[in-house]
This record gives sequence, structure tokens and C-alpha cells, in this order.
Amino acid sequence: QVQLVESGGGLVQPGGSLRLSCAASGRTFSGYTMGWFRQAPGKEREFVGAISWIGSFATYADSVKGRFTISRDNAKKTLFLQMNSLKPEDTAVYYCAASPRNGAIGVPNEYTNWGQGTQVTVSS
Repeated sequence: QVQLVESGGGLVQPGGSLRLSCAASGRTFSGYTMGWFRQAPGKEREFVGAISWIGSFATYADSVKGRFTISRDNAKKTLFLQMNSLKPEDTAVYYCAASPRNGAIGVPNEYTNWGQGTQVTVSS
């Protein structure tokens, strides 16, 4: 099992950038597919992106493709989400999650471990 803690959220203007981090602890990290999800008030949790065990493959939701980049540093047990060209619709609580299944997974119920989330607000 892996424990996850997100950080890096905050207030940013439209068009700005923000980098989220997810620190992992526990016995393993590289053995998990890692994903980012987000949830806005009154909305369901939404897939943002995911990256495979060693970072060889990543996938993104169409809404963030070309603007967000997911990466991982297995030595540091850290997951990152670089968010550029932020839009007001990106405002949400962002969660990192881990899945024991290999590959890039975009389905929330495939993830067994979740962080507590970090708030991202995009507003002028």
C-alpha cells in the first residue's frame, strides 16, 4: 500500500501555470500506475491524466491535453502535474491516486489509494 499527499495547489490567474506534487510513502511506488483526478463542487470526479509504472506511457483527458504534463520520479517517490495555460474550468480539488495495475488508467475505481487533494483555483 502507498500513502499519498498532494501539494502545490493555490490561486492562479487564467493563462498561468501551476505545478502539483504528490508525495508517496510506503513500501512501493514504482509498482503503481499513478493518476491525477479532479473534482469541482457539484460535479463528479474527473480523470485528468495517468502515467505508467516507469513513466514510459502517459495519457490525458482531452480537456487538458497539450496543457498539462504528468511525470513521476520513482527515486523520490513523487508524482507531478505541470499545469500550463490554466482556465477557470480547471478550478477543482486535485487528487493523486495509485493503481496496482500497469498501464495508464483513467477509471477512478481502478485506483486503490488516494490523497486528500489540493485546491486549485483559476480566477482573475
